[in-house]
Amino acid sequence: MADIAVTNIPPDRAAVASQWQLIWWAFRRHRLAMVALVVTVMMYIVALVPGFFAINDPNLQNARATFHPPQKLHLIDTENGFSFGPHYYPMKLTRDPETLAAIFKEDTTKRVDVQFFGRGYEYSVFGLFNTNIHLIASPDKTTPLLLFGADRLGRDVFSRTVQGSQVSLSIGLVGVFLSLMLGIVIGGISGYYGGRIDFFMQRLIDFVLSLPTIPIWLAMAAALPQDWPATLQYMMITIILSLTGWAQLARVVRGRFLSLRTEEFVAAARLDGVREGRIIFRHMLPSFASHIIASITLAVPAMILAETSLSFLGLGLQPPTISWGVLLREAQNIRSIATAPWLFMPGCAVVVAVMALNLLGDGLRDAADPYNK
Repeated sequence: MADIAVTNIPPDRAAVASQWQLIWWAFRRHRLAMVALVVTVMMYIVALVPGFFAINDPNLQNARATFHPPQKLHLIDTENGFSFGPHYYPMKLTRDPETLAAIFKEDTTKRVDVQFFGRGYEYSVFGLFNTNIHLIASPDKTTPLLLFGADRLGRDVFSRTVQGSQVSLSIGLVGVFLSLMLGIVIGGISGYYGGRIDFFMQRLIDFVLSLPTIPIWLAMAAALPQDWPATLQYMMITIILSLTGWAQLARVVRGRFLSLRTEEFVAAARLDGVREGRIIFRHMLPSFASHIIASITLAVPAMILAETSLSFLGLGLQPPTISWGVLLREAQNIRSIATAPWLFMPGCAVVVAVMALNLLGDGLRDAADPYNK
């Protein structure tokens, strides 16, 4: 484990500390990983209750707000006297007399105060109850606050990005969980029993690893019927990503089992008559659980990118389902790039999520490494 002297942990505490305490002490030294942990936790809090953090109904269309640019939040109002408080100014739509291009300008004569924990559209919380309380709410429904602007149908990009986090971030967790189960079971059986079973399992893993990932994703996703409901599409895309992501973890688990099955504590458990299933899950797996956790953290970004890529290409989740990949399809044409660059904001959310999860995974991997100093 990490050098205790460097972490300023007294030797007497280090001598009796558990493995998880030592990992946490080492992890705290990794400042980028700690920042990534905070960002990751915040993003998953948003994904748990996206309706609370959204400002406007993500599915509400507004023909008057087509390609509306992002608006600014102001804290000091000098246009209507001098006062403090979060507010914004509605934008007026005018046309360039020569090109007829749409021009949005702030109307500073009309101030709209922003309400914290105010009331807005109604949404469901975990499917248990409905509420209309939002972190940020605008009392003016005719000129809504559009922090990230609006798309071609006048829908709020910020609220849709927040709503899309629920699908894009959860599909990474669910997909990695399924891959983890497959990897642990297949890799554990292969490494624990060895012999012909190991040979058969390794050839299966070699076959899966030899498959070109992207064409397989595209072929399997294209085979899904387009008229399936959103929940079924979500489940099948998750399964597709899981079926191609377990092989690397299985190879790692198999190597650890090969090295652990000859250890004294495993032999002692066998002599005590402990069942093989208990030896695997109670004695062997916990001994390298920290490495599995680090591998999972590094695998989640790959799942998020895979879902985003499939949905962006039109072969993953389909509208009206909202995910970051589905939202990025709005930015596929030249007009969107030229006139509404804010439609790339879901892509920024993908970058932040992937960077945070990768840095978190690096920190966990370094903290779990017993030779890391």
